[in-house]
Amino acid sequence: MSNIFRRINDVMNANINDLIDKVEDPERMIKQIIREMEDNIRQSKEGVIVAIASEKRLYRELEQNRTQRDNWQHKAETAMLHNNEELARSALVQKKEYEKVIKQIEPIWDSAVHSSDTLKDQLKQLENKLQDAKRKKGSLIARQKAAQTQSYMQNVDTNFNAQLLAQDNFDRMEDKVLEMEARAQARSELDGLTHREEEAYIEMEITSEIDSEMDALKRQFKK
Repeated sequence: MSNIFRRINDVMNANINDLIDKVEDPERMIKQIIREMEDNIRQSKEGVIVAIASEKRLYRELEQNRTQRDNWQHKAETAMLHNNEELARSALVQKKEYEKVIKQIEPIWDSAVHSSDTLKDQLKQLENKLQDAKRKKGSLIARQKAAQTQSYMQNVDTNFNAQLLAQDNFDRMEDKVLEMEARAQARSELDGLTHREEEAYIEMEITSEIDSEMDALKRQFKK
């Protein structure tokens, strides 16, 4: 019984927030604590039931002895009314035997009453602690979820900023590629223009040579 209530005391004195700080999954830890407290309550109830039953059994035994003591006292008085001193003395002897038993049982019963009352108080405290833990459970889990969400959003923000930086770099690269393409196209157009000029010059030379040859032929035929 003492081991059970040592465990109860450990759980009752436990700071749930301190426990949460030491684990990676506070929600699972909270549920585990509550399950342990519920298990302790079930075990404690059995212990309290045993203690109360023992106290009640002692009380019945004590009352039975008190009844017998009173009965023998009444018999002694009755014997004296009939002037039977011997019978009265015998009755008083029996009464003393029951008084002796009563003196033995009374302190045991008092201790049992104190123990059962203490156990009932401890059980009540544990039940209150359990209800308190259940009330805090929703709040603590919500705070955990909020913290996880905040951490996630911070990571998202960091990743988003990194993505923006990467996008800026990509845009600069794209601009550079476009500039290179524009330069290549301009160079190609310029080369094409130069080529056409050269062809025109060559054509012009050929035309001039043909014209010269035609003039020569004309002069020859005139002669």
